[in-house]
Formats: sequence, C-alpha cells, structure tokens
Amino acid sequence: MPLSSNLRGSLFMAAAMAAFTANDTITKAVSAELNIGEILLVRGLVAMVLVAALAWYRDALRSFSALLIWPVGLRVIGEIGGTLTYLSAIAQIPLANASAIFQALPLVITLGAALVFGEPVGWRRWLAIAAGFLGVLVIVRPGAEGFSQAALLALASVGFCAVRDLATRRIPKNLPTVFITLLTTVTVTTAGAAVLVPLGGWRPPSGQALGLLTFAAVLILIGYQCIIVSLRTGDISAVAPFRYTALLWAMLTGYLTFGHKPDGAMLAGAAIIVASGLYAFYRERKRDKLRPAATGPGLPPDGL
Repeated sequence: MPLSSNLRGSLFMAAAMAAFTANDTITKAVSAELNIGEILLVRGLVAMVLVAALAWYRDALRSFSALLIWPVGLRVIGEIGGTLTYLSAIAQIPLANASAIFQALPLVITLGAALVFGEPVGWRRWLAIAAGFLGVLVIVRPGAEGFSQAALLALASVGFCAVRDLATRRIPKNLPTVFITLLTTVTVTTAGAAVLVPLGGWRPPSGQALGLLTFAAVLILIGYQCIIVSLRTGDISAVAPFRYTALLWAMLTGYLTFGHKPDGAMLAGAAIIVASGLYAFYRERKRDKLRPAATGPGLPPDGL
C-alpha cells in the first residue's frame, strides 16, 4: 500500500531533523574556534556550490522571477532570523536544551495552520501536540537555571521558523524545491557575511574546521531539501509533530560528542514528546484509511 502524502511528509520531516541535528553538532563544535558569521559564510559558500550545481542539473535556474513572490520573500526572512538566533543559542547552551525549546515549534505551526489556512485539526491531535509541548516545559523548567538569555534566543528562533514554514506552504507547487533551497542558502550565507564584522571579523579556519564545515554544508543541504519537500507534501499540522524527533538526535549527539548527560526531567519530557508524536502518527494513519480513494497524493518529492 503506497504511503499517503502526509505519511511521506512525516518521513521527510524526520530525515530533515536528523540532518539538521548533525549539522548543529558540528556547528557547536566549530563555534569554539570561529564566530557564527564565519561559520555561516564558510559553510554557506560550500553549500551554494553544491546546490547551484544540483539546480543547474535539474534546469531550475530559470526561476528567479520567484523572488517577486511574497511567500518566498517571507520564507527568506524567517530562515535568516531563525538561523542566526538558533545558532547563537546552541553556541551557549547544551544542544539538547536548545533542541528542547525548539520543540515548541509544532504547536505554533499547528495553531497557524488552523487559523491561517483552515486546516482541519481534530481534538485528539490538539491534545497530542499540547502534551508534547508540556513535555518541552518539563525539560526547560521555566524559572530554573536552564532558562537563560540564550534560551530566549532559542525561543525567538521558534517564532522566525514558524513564519518560514507557514510561508513555505504558500509557495506555488510548480516552483522547484531545489531552487528554494538555493535561494535559502544564498540568503543565509549573505546574512553570515553581513554579521561577520560585528561578531569579531574574519579568522582563517583551521583545516579541521574547514573539513567539518564542508560536511555540515552537505548535511544542511539534505536537511533543507527534506524539510521543504515535507512541508509541500503533507498538511503542516500532520508533519509538524515529527520535528520532535530532533530532540532524540540532539540528546544522543550531545552525549556522545560533548558529554552532556540528560537528567531525569530531560528523559521524562522526552518520553512525553515521543509518545505524543507517535500518537499523532497513529491518528494520521487512522484518518488516512477513512479518506476517499480519490484523495490526491500531494506534491511528489522533487528534490532528492
């Protein structure tokens, strides 16, 4: 039985989270040597070459008129703001903490999808997503020492990324995903160059840092492609809960790379989040069985 558009979108979302978490791990490691502007610039230049080659191969470089489409511009603004605030946060606090705060995003996106786009969201999925958000609060513990100024940066990134993802849903489906990825890479790289001087200027990266950032560029390219395909394939309210998988990746890589051991609250909150995500997946499968057979498959993956 072929997967529905929402289930395919969910799988792409989980893959995107794995790629982004690996990228975040590299970024946090390299931030001990380079500032955020340098990281964005070096990583972005490598990614631009890769995605431009892919766009040329797929004959997607004729789409520059898309710059005049307002959802594309709004997505760019959200991407720049979300990237700068989130990377600034993970440079200062444990990766799992920043990732946990960021898990508030599905609740914000689902609210926006219901209010702005009128997507149907049943009360069971609302409860599942609200339970996931409660799990985030268990981990973050507002008012405790873990809730710092850097945590506010992570919260700001939630707002920017909600704008980005809601705008993505409004981009015409005939616009190639690879072109959106190219545009995102170019603008984020430009933003890195713009903040370079205020953040301390340029320092030549070591060979190790350059190699890590090259690998991060490949990961961020895969992540961009997967998340755009996800949001253009399934309903936002269906695929958004699978952002929670990023927390599991962050806990694992944070422990293996930096020795950040999750405490009891972190594990309890993560269990709530995972349970809510799995229940949302179950509800989507049940809804899919009740849909008429004529329901279309949605946008096929076009970026991988």
